[in-house]
Amino acid sequence: MASPAGVVDARFAALHAALARGGVGLQITGHMFVEGRGRYDPVQGGIHSDETVGPLQQATEAVHRAGGRIFCQLGHSGSQSVIPDEQPLSPSDVANVMHGRSVKAATVGEIERTLACYHDAAGRAARAGFDGIHIHGANGYLISQFRSPVTNMRDDEWGGDAVRRERFPIEVIRAVRAAIPSNMPITMKVGLRDITDHPQALTREQSIAGIRRLITTGLDGVEVSSNLMSDYVSGSIRSYVAVNRKRAYADLLYHRLLYSHGNEEAYFLADARELRAHTDLPIILVGGMRRADTMAGIVESGVADFISMARPFIRQPDLARRLLSGQQAIADCVSCNICLNYDGKDWLRCWRTPRARLLEHAFRRVAGVFKQ
Repeated sequence: MASPAGVVDARFAALHAALARGGVGLQITGHMFVEGRGRYDPVQGGIHSDETVGPLQQATEAVHRAGGRIFCQLGHSGSQSVIPDEQPLSPSDVANVMHGRSVKAATVGEIERTLACYHDAAGRAARAGFDGIHIHGANGYLISQFRSPVTNMRDDEWGGDAVRRERFPIEVIRAVRAAIPSNMPITMKVGLRDITDHPQALTREQSIAGIRRLITTGLDGVEVSSNLMSDYVSGSIRSYVAVNRKRAYADLLYHRLLYSHGNEEAYFLADARELRAHTDLPIILVGGMRRADTMAGIVESGVADFISMARPFIRQPDLARRLLSGQQAIADCVSCNICLNYDGKDWLRCWRTPRARLLEHAFRRVAGVFKQ
């Protein structure tokens, strides 16, 4: 939904307007790169230049007309970028844990310039009319890389021990706060632990100690997720959540008929519960919620204040209204992850509906689109 220059197009505004009409109270955009070398893939939208502001303002105005609210998510992919022609940024000269790309360790000057990019991007978000800023500090991207001892092996003011490894996200928060109005909220998606088998992986206890410092810097809410990940599916976007045999048959998932039940819902719930013991700040829980009673139970328990979903809204932009009205008790999304297979190759859409798209997907697989 963005041009080669990273400027979002009309589909972006249409998507977010539809979500607002569908009852989503607060939307968070996909992560938008704050500088060119922080772009994850060729079709990602950015907020790295002033030319991005106008189209983004059209989106925020569309959301507000529909009665919704929307935060801009600022991101930087670091060494996780899959764009070969860009020279990404990394805290240390180590291979990316997901795809093995090696990137030269950033200089102090490069780190400072990246912080300036966060500052400028936040200012653009405010001018574009966003209601708040959401900082992406999870899922293996640049902030995750600075926070983990696996990928931050520096021994200077930006790494060397747990306190110094948290300096980069702290300075990001400060840079963002300095660029926006004082009453504009800042939330952050933070990894509670590295989901890798590395012996030095960031633990939940280590991460929570760091998150407490981030909170005191000036956050208004925290979204719970994973930090470094060896792959996306096990670390963040698990498949076939809450899909039993009946749902598998109804949605043509015949290979899942061998399984009596799907993968568990709310796979970051234990992390949120641990974090809740250390803060009264609003907690946003993401990670495979599909049933209305699961979501209601989590909020009623006080573990989380907000439920965050992504894939279900790709298939059903009006899902929030359906769940709240009792029209549906479970999302139609079966977490097949075909939509994620096209990340960087096609625009965002559900490939299970209408059914003709499944046939199109099959033809594309035979044609080798995923080998390109």
